[in-house]
Amino acid sequence: MTFSDILEQVGSMGPFQYLHVTLLALPILGMANHNLLQIFTAATPAHHCRPPPNASAGPWVLPLSPDGEPEKCLRYVHLPNTSLPNDTRGATEPCLDGWIYNSSSDTIVTEWDLVCSSSKLKEMAQSVFMAGILVGGLILGELSDRFGRKPILTFSYLLLAASGSGTAFSSSLSIYMVMRFLSGCSLSGITLSTVILNVEWVPTWMRAISSTAFGYCYTIGQFILSGLAYAIPEWRWLQLTVSVPYFIFSLLSWWIPESIRWLVLSGKFSKALKTLQRVAAFNGKKEEGAKLSMEELKLNLQKDISLAKVKYGAADLFRISMLRHMTLCLSLAWFATGFAYYSLAMGVEEFGVNLYLLQIIFGGVDIPSKLITIISMTYLGRRITQSTTLFLAGVAILALIFVPLDMQILRTAVAVFGKGCLSGSFNCLFLYTSELYPTVIRQTGVGFNNLWTRMGSMLAPLVKITGETQSFVPNIIYGATALLGGSAAFFLPETLNQPLPETVEDVQNW
Repeated sequence: MTFSDILEQVGSMGPFQYLHVTLLALPILGMANHNLLQIFTAATPAHHCRPPPNASAGPWVLPLSPDGEPEKCLRYVHLPNTSLPNDTRGATEPCLDGWIYNSSSDTIVTEWDLVCSSSKLKEMAQSVFMAGILVGGLILGELSDRFGRKPILTFSYLLLAASGSGTAFSSSLSIYMVMRFLSGCSLSGITLSTVILNVEWVPTWMRAISSTAFGYCYTIGQFILSGLAYAIPEWRWLQLTVSVPYFIFSLLSWWIPESIRWLVLSGKFSKALKTLQRVAAFNGKKEEGAKLSMEELKLNLQKDISLAKVKYGAADLFRISMLRHMTLCLSLAWFATGFAYYSLAMGVEEFGVNLYLLQIIFGGVDIPSKLITIISMTYLGRRITQSTTLFLAGVAILALIFVPLDMQILRTAVAVFGKGCLSGSFNCLFLYTSELYPTVIRQTGVGFNNLWTRMGSMLAPLVKITGETQSFVPNIIYGATALLGGSAAFFLPETLNQPLPETVEDVQNW
């Protein structure tokens, strides 16, 4: 017997599995809130310089930019006892007395004046959050192997609740960044533990369905975020609203059982047996659960135990030629996907359309894109699906360079298409990477490649700063990287209808 056979004995798809998947899926509804929250909490409203306090009464004239709009970062120098200059003459100076914002909503931009020369700090805040996701993947992934998936999941829920709530009470931008960094760390812990605990407790045929359901929960979360942001315009209250529910999720997580494979590999056979019997009782198979014995459990999972004794590390991803080839191609594909995805997902306010409506459209495109991706992976294969989604995304991003700024509907349509392709790329990458790496090094391989997408998402906001020299430069960088990632994916082996490899030799025999 294998673990799948044991799971079948205690109930592979009964009431326990439905409740288990539901408890894991509910927190994912809120993960989009934190990943994309800064779209709303750091929105930049229209603004202009505040007039000097000693300015005489009457209309305050602002210099005009080349497009005929009032300058956002400059004002005319005001000299006492002189008339105000007209809109074509007079020396200018920076906004020495702050800014006036044409918006009723309150964001971190309006609170800490993250505009003009300080606008880089807004992008840096998002990069710090993404850096937290990167660091969290490294630290919490290691702790998960040492202390178990369930404790790390509960801790991550608590950390997100505490750091997210702490963000709402930040008194300065530096404290805000620290809290957001910790929130990013916690999201990695939630993601890693959720994926493993989902795969562990559902049958093989259900894994793709449950994984897709989790993806759609994230999509629904984007709709929820738009509604919450519209209803709660004050950024601190919005931040608090999306963070407090995770205190409840941390309590609910105590019901979620630990990974049986982790318990067995850690030598905790007694606890593993009790957990299986509890699941059997919940599924109405108490008698079948009572028939299980510790000796039978050790015997049936002997293969898992023996595979675990073969130690492979991150260095083996590059030491073994076939693994090195796959890792280099996958790393580029993961980096390109995260890099290009967050360039579009976090840039919705640049398209001039209603921010709340556009976020709903950006979230809605995930529904057909993920469905089309699943169909393509099933019939055309993983490799062509992965390459095509990244190629099309790269073309869409580069096409934005040639669409005039005043053609807002067309620009939005192109951006939404590109974002849909990148959502499909993410959907394919998780499955494709899991199928390419053998069991003995699968978690290390997936974790290593996932770091590259975090690196890409961390660098994406910083690349936007290059647009201060030429507006088209960021799109060239984003688009070219996506095309490069699609090219790299084309050199990967196909896994459609192939059995999952268990050893390095299995991969080398492909």
